[in-house]
Amino acid sequence: MKMIRLPLLFVLMGALLLPTLAAQKTPAPTPTQSNTWIDAATGHRVIRLTSQPESSAWYFNNNVFTSDGQMIYDVLDPAMGGYAIYALNLTTFQSKQLVAAPTWSGVVAHKSPFVYFTRPKDTGIYSVNTGTGVIAKIGERPPRAEINTINADDTLLAGTYTEVEPPQHPDDKTLNPSQNKAKGMVNRLNDHVPMTLFTVNVETGKVTPILHSTDWLNHPNFSPTDPTLLMYSHEGPWEQVDRIWTIRADGSDNRLIHQRTVNGEIAGHEFWDADGKTIWYDLQIPRGQNFYLASYNTETKARRWYAMGRDDWSIHFNVNNNGLFFCGSGAGEGNISRSKNARWINLYLPVLSPPAPGIDQSKLVQSGHLETQHLVSMAKQLYLDEPNVRFSPDQNWVIFNADFTGPSYIYAVEIAKGTPVTPTAPPSTPTPAGGK
Repeated sequence: MKMIRLPLLFVLMGALLLPTLAAQKTPAPTPTQSNTWIDAATGHRVIRLTSQPESSAWYFNNNVFTSDGQMIYDVLDPAMGGYAIYALNLTTFQSKQLVAAPTWSGVVAHKSPFVYFTRPKDTGIYSVNTGTGVIAKIGERPPRAEINTINADDTLLAGTYTEVEPPQHPDDKTLNPSQNKAKGMVNRLNDHVPMTLFTVNVETGKVTPILHSTDWLNHPNFSPTDPTLLMYSHEGPWEQVDRIWTIRADGSDNRLIHQRTVNGEIAGHEFWDADGKTIWYDLQIPRGQNFYLASYNTETKARRWYAMGRDDWSIHFNVNNNGLFFCGSGAGEGNISRSKNARWINLYLPVLSPPAPGIDQSKLVQSGHLETQHLVSMAKQLYLDEPNVRFSPDQNWVIFNADFTGPSYIYAVEIAKGTPVTPTAPPSTPTPAGGK
């Protein structure tokens, strides 16, 4: 069948050239075998960005980039019981610590030079200026609350809290970590713990509850362009919940984005397009059998479903800033796809199928498929830690976490090919790529 490709995508997947990504290049460290190599399986250049063991970028759908060209990330400090917050300059590749451990949830502002964070066993909400390093307390959070997101004009934070202490369910020592996680999600959903979705005024520190529920509320995420539009999830085993919802910042217009219609159907790992009105998500009908990257436009109500093969599925996906390409984290054999060939960082090209002639398309789901190019082999990745893929601000790199050398570090893979570095596997004991 003839396929319709999106504009400007006259691309051969075997030798992918990205005209939308070619104009600007992020300066990279001087290539050395210790921190830069060409992936032997794919031919793409990989750079290790961080020097601190157990460093990682935040959850895949959270903004980690500041307005002045820095990337915010965490470094686990087990002795302190939490994470230190660091900033990596994406021009010089030098890093600095912004906040000492322990911190817990953190949020990066879009336009102002601030990162907001909380601390374990402390009800304060704090900001740190990424330029000056000055830390200030902006308010108090309710007990058991965490902040997760900030709106497009940097005026409101949002998060969730449980109104009572949730019951504790010890792990079953006869089960592996994945099985215990699945069992824990069932228990947490069935506990029906009262919860609140809330906002915090950044200037005044005022906390405003906007939704009460005994469902498990999770992953609030503001639209990157509409300061009043908040996405959140009904968490739990996906086949048991209608997961993806939006609500206005004043608590109005609470609505479901994807209604399940098939037994075993799942939808989740939702994220915003850069346009701030399109929501993308992982859709499977039913679970583990037919895989799609789906979208819903909150203004036009239009939907798209891009099909993919089992080997091409990723735990998380992300989209570049003009919506023409996607990246994905791949998956291990123990994940939903049960694929034995999904351990890759991937680049995806969306291809729309042509509409049937003479048929009103306005109420139909637009269909297509994803064409896949492997960027980095993740053969040694444990996939207990999630790679949390995202495009770099200049769109020339895919940034991801990996533990394929032992500890977790943050890496970047160049989407274009051609840098003259000798092909090799990642070093087993890499030396620092920069920073302190």
